[in-house]
Amino acid sequence: MSEENSGYAKDYSENSFWEKVKNFAKIAGNEVIGKALQLYYTMQAPATPAWAKAVIIAALGYFISPIDAIPDAIPLIGFADDLGVLAAAIATVATYITDEIKAKAETKLDEWFGK
Repeated sequence: MSEENSGYAKDYSENSFWEKVKNFAKIAGNEVIGKALQLYYTMQAPATPAWAKAVIIAALGYFISPIDAIPDAIPLIGFADDLGVLAAAIATVATYITDEIKAKAETKLDEWFGK
């Protein structure tokens, strides 16, 4: 996670994460929301070390922030930057994303989007 993205950690809170997901799930789509959920559940896992949680908080803070590189309101491309940041965070903390976490994120996606 780059230095510039770590400043977004201040934008993260559990309530703001769920509010963003609730409001933009259909627009952002399965891929973006799936990655955000995997990161969220990884952050909640007791085995995830503090440095990995810091990376996740910065990435989720970017996702939540109303100010980012490409405004989320722009159709089709508004979440491209969010997807890039979330994917980079997943690559960084991949060791801590267990099959259980992936299943939990998938279950939540199925609840929202159906199979």
